[in-house]
Amino acid sequence: MTATVHTYSRLAIEDESDLIFGRSPKPVSTRSGLVIGGGTVHPELNFTLPPMSISEASMPTVRTEYESMINDALERAVALDLAGLVVEFELLPELTAQPSWGAEITAILRDALDRCHDRYGLLGALRVTPNDLREFIRPPLLREGEQWQRMIESFELCAGSGADLLAIESTGGKELHDDAIVAADLPAAVFALGVLAPRDMAFLWDRIVAIARDHDAIASGDTACGFGNTAMVLAEMRHIPRVWAAVIRVMTVARSLVAYERGATGPSKDCAYEGPYLKAITGCPIALEGAESAVAHLSPVGNIAHAAADLWSNESVANIKLLGGMAPTVSLEQLVYATRLMNAATASGCERRLRDLFVLSDAERDPQAYVLRPDVVVEISRQIVAASGAYARTRVAATATLAALAAAYDAGTLTLPRRELTWLQRLAAAAAELPESEEELVARMLPVIDRSKIRLDQYDLGSAL
Repeated sequence: MTATVHTYSRLAIEDESDLIFGRSPKPVSTRSGLVIGGGTVHPELNFTLPPMSISEASMPTVRTEYESMINDALERAVALDLAGLVVEFELLPELTAQPSWGAEITAILRDALDRCHDRYGLLGALRVTPNDLREFIRPPLLREGEQWQRMIESFELCAGSGADLLAIESTGGKELHDDAIVAADLPAAVFALGVLAPRDMAFLWDRIVAIARDHDAIASGDTACGFGNTAMVLAEMRHIPRVWAAVIRVMTVARSLVAYERGATGPSKDCAYEGPYLKAITGCPIALEGAESAVAHLSPVGNIAHAAADLWSNESVANIKLLGGMAPTVSLEQLVYATRLMNAATASGCERRLRDLFVLSDAERDPQAYVLRPDVVVEISRQIVAASGAYARTRVAATATLAALAAAYDAGTLTLPRRELTWLQRLAAAAAELPESEEELVARMLPVIDRSKIRLDQYDLGSAL
């Protein structure tokens, strides 16, 4: 079956004042009646196992852990009078590699959400995110083989076991991008994000969309976590420049947009900090994470990420005991209070004021926060969609982001230490030398890439090989 491809040539949100939390031009409704992007920000709780081995022998304990996590969290949700909740089940590699195991946990979570709905009226939705097993073979085998088959079977079984939303953190192109991050190699990063990753996304998301359609589920979205968040964490550890991480973040947009071009409808995944750009372009709702995601990783965008969120997430937390209770339940309470504030602002008609305070508190402190400003998002998104094709859009994302950061520094609206300013200038010089056409970039990159790390035949590069 030939997939229908949607081309985005104009923005769904033209005015930055309309890029705001809780409201999307294309809200999504789940089977329970939960509306995402319809005016209310809902919490999205993501939890995982404590450190433990997963095997046939330990599966009874795994089941018990997930039953405990969901039941304890739902009990607290009812006590807090929560009206709507999304739960994300990110499958660990072992639970994807044995597809029936992931499906069992999906069924456990589905049953708990349904019982809570029947008894208390809580509108619950379940997002299921199989692990991208393909990267466990080196070089990655993306379109065939046992890892591919097990991953696709995991999607099918989990969808059949009650998943409302299907998502993935796919990794096509990451095998070259990791080195590009560390080396601050802009052409290599553009090759990975603008040439390789979009080809893999198209192939993968045609399959995910078909599975969702067959099982009455929603193909929600992908995340460039392995690209943008890897850079963000490395920048936080001072291993790479922050301006470089900011540029990578925006360069992931064209790659993640492919999921929507192939039929995804949102909500995007929480760790996709490229989400505001996707929302501006597609109008689809997005999940985001910020301060409450410190349980999983540190970031410079704890407040500004609220600005356009339709779901607000904690990223992922292990089921360990804290003074206040089990960690997933503690995280849920934090999310509930965060979303209450946003929804109270909307009900009071002061949502833009709160959004602007979220933005103001972070934007000038770090370039990674600055590129999430609604006005910056809308302007760069407009330039991205004016270009045709993933490579051209990724190239535009790089040049537009570097120009925006330089202008902000000159205007005094972004603080950059001297070392960051030096890197900004170096990256701008590299961006100016990027070729106009994808074909020329491919021709430049093929002789210099490490062929031992990549199977180029998995990327539809055709005669270029």
